[in-house]
Amino acid sequence: MTNYSASLSDQDKITLRTAGYGAVELLSIAGVADSPHKIATNGFLALTSATGLVGHVLAEKPKGEKLNRKSAAALADQVLPALTDSMHLLKKQDPAEADNFRNTVIVAVNAAAGAQRGEVSPPMAEMIRKITEALDAA
Repeated sequence: MTNYSASLSDQDKITLRTAGYGAVELLSIAGVADSPHKIATNGFLALTSATGLVGHVLAEKPKGEKLNRKSAAALADQVLPALTDSMHLLKKQDPAEADNFRNTVIVAVNAAAGAQRGEVSPPMAEMIRKITEALDAA
């Protein structure tokens, strides 16, 4: 049974939500030739299906996180480090929840990428690689 008493500060929760929802936003930008709205919707729905501590944090009403949507580069500068920071934080407090977070983000980006029909576009494939690399950097 997962320990829900792992102490996450408000800032820790913001980092996790920025990382999770930001990863989906990055894919919607990378898939702009497809349907960004559908990409985001599929990814966000996958995030809301998360369980455990991660699911509780992602389900909370967003407080304080502001994604920098000026450009893909600006958003990536914010989100990719948040993914790595989230993994560091969760590995330190609860390794099972770190695995849960990683799996949740991977499912969300795959759901978002699957929103388009056919093969994943090269920009989306590259963004998925960068997201996975950031998760695994911890």
